[in-house]
Amino acid sequence: MKINIKTTNIRLDEALRIWTEDKMNELEKFLGGFGPGDFSKKGLKTKGEIWVEIGKTTRHHLKGDIFRAEAQIYVPNKSLRAEAIHEDLRTAIILTRDELENEIKKYRGRRIARARGWARKTKGWLRDSETFLNEKKIKALRILGINKR
Repeated sequence: MKINIKTTNIRLDEALRIWTEDKMNELEKFLGGFGPGDFSKKGLKTKGEIWVEIGKTTRHHLKGDIFRAEAQIYVPNKSLRAEAIHEDLRTAIILTRDELENEIKKYRGRRIARARGWARKTKGWLRDSETFLNEKKIKALRILGINKR
């Protein structure tokens, strides 16, 4: 999974970069249901590419909710986004990851429900057409004088 990290009003050291990548890589297991073909359609980004922005909201505040984390990921036909503000940077990143996880789960649930709905409709249409064809077949056999059920 590719993770692009941008910082605002802070320096990105190696430890923070590794920690952020580890936390965002946990989202990869929720993207497993999307095939690589889903991302190549309509010029979408590659599977698992996440943009993360972390930093301070302002330079002059010393206490309160001063750290902000924002993440965005592209899934087929949609862009999911999450944001959190907290007094601790690592907590803000975790909250953002959790919110993005929930967004991915909701999106996948809607996709699955839509697919199942279409499958249900298609199955109903096929049943109706089989019944229609069977009735025509029975009528044709009766016309020919064959009593077969």
